[in-house]
Amino acid sequence: MGNIFKLIQNENMKIYRRVSTWIMLAILVVAAVIVGIVTNITASDTSDENWKQNLQEQNEMYKAELASEDQPDMVKNISEKELAINEYRLEHDIAPVDSKSIWTYMGYTAEIVSLITLFTVVVGASSVASEFTWGTIKLLLIRPVSRAKILLSKYLATILFALFSLVLLFVVSFLVGSILFGGGGSTPHLVYKDGGVHEVHMVSHILGIFGLKSINLIMMSTFAFMISTIFRNSGLAIGLAIFLMFAGVNATVLLAMKFDWAKYILFANTDLSQYLTGYVLVEGMTMTFSIIMLIIYFVIFNALTWFVFTKRDVAA
Repeated sequence: MGNIFKLIQNENMKIYRRVSTWIMLAILVVAAVIVGIVTNITASDTSDENWKQNLQEQNEMYKAELASEDQPDMVKNISEKELAINEYRLEHDIAPVDSKSIWTYMGYTAEIVSLITLFTVVVGASSVASEFTWGTIKLLLIRPVSRAKILLSKYLATILFALFSLVLLFVVSFLVGSILFGGGGSTPHLVYKDGGVHEVHMVSHILGIFGLKSINLIMMSTFAFMISTIFRNSGLAIGLAIFLMFAGVNATVLLAMKFDWAKYILFANTDLSQYLTGYVLVEGMTMTFSIIMLIIYFVIFNALTWFVFTKRDVAA
């Protein structure tokens, strides 16, 4: 066990010794600050007394969409849920969250997790492939440590970088949000699920968003790590992972509009926040189903990585 910790420490030293790593972390902090400044400048003050009238106007629009025969089922599903949430607000006198609030801002910064995913893909893809590029893989393999432990240490170091970046983004976002917008108040977040509207504490909602978005972060990092290990090419791993990050999600959304089997695609399950919002990609999908699918993909990715690295003649 002591060997694995030393190996992880060694991999962490390799990661944080690079100037590029600190540049990526600096970009992450700057991005969070920029989002805060832009939100503070451009967001309109929605904490006015006419919010009830605005919601009533929105409800009329949603009712018209539900009555229209030309609207796709997905659009009608969204309209039905938004209508229910608006009616719940009106009935219980719960005003929408101010667009100039720390909660709205942290909801925006949660989207920056995709930037962390990009950075982690770069780190993970180069972790194994760079050893072959520079010929240092031979120095690793002559150590009295199994190949499996060497591979595990590289993978865990990559995931630790991802988690550190995620915590850094959350802390910076909270600090910047507190400075720019102050406290967030006690307004609850409303979510439609299981056929009804439910109140969720805003802190729990934000923590849930960051936590669930880390699932896609880990899955894409694992995928890039697998491609890097199998093909010994960091460029291919980075390019393919980035392409699937964007094209894969969009293609899955289009397929989900027509085919139920789209729910078995990886990208239909990586965004677990859909179960927080209630806007499930494919009708009938559940949190349990998505978790099972993610576990299957996770096991497949790591099994292929381990098999190739431990069985192939990597010393060549």
